[in-house]
Amino acid sequence: MARIKGGIGAKKRHNRVLKLAKGYKGARSKQYRVAKQSVMRALATSYAGRKEKKRQFRQLWIARINAAARINGLSYSKFMYGLKLAEVDLNRKMLSEMAISDPEGFAKLVDVAKSKLA
Repeated sequence: MARIKGGIGAKKRHNRVLKLAKGYKGARSKQYRVAKQSVMRALATSYAGRKEKKRQFRQLWIARINAAARINGLSYSKFMYGLKLAEVDLNRKMLSEMAISDPEGFAKLVDVAKSKLA
């Protein structure tokens, strides 16, 4: 039986990696061995970055809610606990949007939370 070399498959694999490395500087976009290392690292970092993005947005929403709650005379933790007691189910993203775009509505929510805390 004749030996089959892996030339076509290897070329395909190399081209796939080099395509992902397009735009990288120097050998990172030209040489397969260097490009493969850079692409692997980039893919790992981008995966981690997608998880980090979610954490950063939650952090931003909490900071906004805290600022708006303090303007209305309540800390973030007491505000959230008051909403929980009042059985108001709004996520932090929506509360943050309310704090920015609808301060009157947010103030009413703060009053609801205050009434349940007292």
